[in-house]
Amino acid sequence: MFNFMSEDWFVISLEIVFLLFIFYDAKKYFVTKKKEYLTNIALTVAFFIWAAIPFYNSYITWNMSDKQEVSRSCQQENNQTLCKCLDDRIFKEYSYEAYMFVDKNGSEFLEFVKESTEECLDDSWF
Repeated sequence: MFNFMSEDWFVISLEIVFLLFIFYDAKKYFVTKKKEYLTNIALTVAFFIWAAIPFYNSYITWNMSDKQEVSRSCQQENNQTLCKCLDDRIFKEYSYEAYMFVDKNGSEFLEFVKESTEECLDDSWF
């Protein structure tokens, strides 16, 4: 039901909304000099960064050749649709350097893959 929240268009829209909130609160702060607006700005900047991290991991730290290498290894074991979903989750969760050093047989990574696979295969509304 909430699969759209990991889509790129949603993240970009959310970032735009956060930027609008930051500009609005900055304008209000300079007019009124109330400290509440500084709190709003700090919280909005924190949420902006929180929403931008998966987007940054997916598009900045991974090269196309690295993404293709991960996709090739997945497609040998699974179908293409599942691999695309798993790859998207891996690219957003890990930077390239972190992915290279993660223990692929470790319990934390295997749990991440198991949960991601279940979410990718789940077609229910809830």
